Amino acid sequence: MFARFTDPARRAVMRAGLLSMDAGRTTLAPDILLLGLAEEHPLPHLPDPEALRPHLDTGRTRELLAAIGIDVDEVRRRTRHGVDDPALWRLGRSRVNPLRVTLSGPLGVLPLETHARKAVEVAMWKPGPVTGERLLWGLLADGANGMARLLHRSGADLRALVRVAGIPVHRSRRTA
Repeated sequence: MFARFTDPARRAVMRAGLLSMDAGRTTLAPDILLLGLAEEHPLPHLPDPEALRPHLDTGRTRELLAAIGIDVDEVRRRTRHGVDDPALWRLGRSRVNPLRVTLSGPLGVLPLETHARKAVEVAMWKPGPVTGERLLWGLLADGANGMARLLHRSGADLRALVRVAGIPVHRSRRTA
């Protein structure tokens, strides 16, 4: 599935996988996918990752280890050398269960939650390369995943993001 992804979009999904693993999550959720997109492929009007973090559960690893004097960033630099190589990561659909999509990398395998899978599938729906804008479209297209509320709470201009993602907007006409 990664074959159609542009390098920044692929890196955003890979970063989301690493963030999800760091948070101790067993699946890749759409909120972490949004954070990965904000970190690796910043788009106009997309909030800064630090504006998104307070609204997400990214685990307490950093705080807990810092309390005993361990620098998490230094540990990651030493132990994760090369894990951000795109050639080591795969995004694939299960042959047995076609609704199961997993992100596989050097640190393990993460199934995508339903709403994250939908975001990726919407991004891949149109022919052509999957870009960060298309991933954003996928995240915003599913009203049930809560990404619009999360973006609104973090101060994003949703109308501007809809324009950036290229989402068509149909306005109803009022008759008097």
